Amino acid sequence: MNRDQAYELMVAHTPSVSLQRHMLNVEAAMRAYARHWGEDEELYAVAGLLHDFDYELHPDEHPTWGVAFLRDTTDTPEVVLDAIMGHAAYTGTPRESQLSRTLFAVDELTGLVQAAALVRPDRDVRLVELSSLKKRFRNRAFAAGVNREEVEQGARELGVDLDEHMTRVLRAMQDMQPEPQPG
Repeated sequence: MNRDQAYELMVAHTPSVSLQRHMLNVEAAMRAYARHWGEDEELYAVAGLLHDFDYELHPDEHPTWGVAFLRDTTDTPEVVLDAIMGHAAYTGTPRESQLSRTLFAVDELTGLVQAAALVRPDRDVRLVELSSLKKRFRNRAFAAGVNREEVEQGARELGVDLDEHMTRVLRAMQDMQPEPQPG
C-alpha cells in the first residue's frame, strides 16, 4: 500500500470533507515525525491517512472493521494495522512500535490545532501561534472533544516535551500543501 492508494481508499470510504481533512492533518504530522526520526515517511503517511477511514461508515466497529478490511483486501503492512488499532485507546492494543506511538500522539492534537485555526477570523492554520495553541489546550471548554489526557500521554509515550510535540504538529499542519477537494 502506497500513499496514493491510501489516499484513494480514504476518499472512497470517507464522505465527510472535515474527516478527510483530519486524516490529511494526521498524515502531515506523521510525516514530520518520520523525518525527525529518520523513519519511512511513506509508511507513516499511510498510517495517518487510513487511521480513521472506516469511522464514518462503521463508527461502532471502528477501527476493527477498517483493520480487517485492510488486512483482507490490501497489502497494508502489519505495523500500520497495529498502529491503527493502537490509536484507539479503547481497543487495548499495545503501542509497541514508534509508528504506533506516533499515530496515537498526533491524532487528538491535530484536532486541537484544526479547531484553533477554525476560530480565527481568517481560519488559517498558518497563522496559529504556539502560545495561542497552549492557551486553548489549557481551556478544557475549547474543543471539548479533544482528549487532553491522551495528548499528554502521547507526548510521554514518544518521550518528547509537550511544547516540542505541539510545535512539531503545528508546524507540520502549517506546512501542508492543500489537497484537491472532492467534488
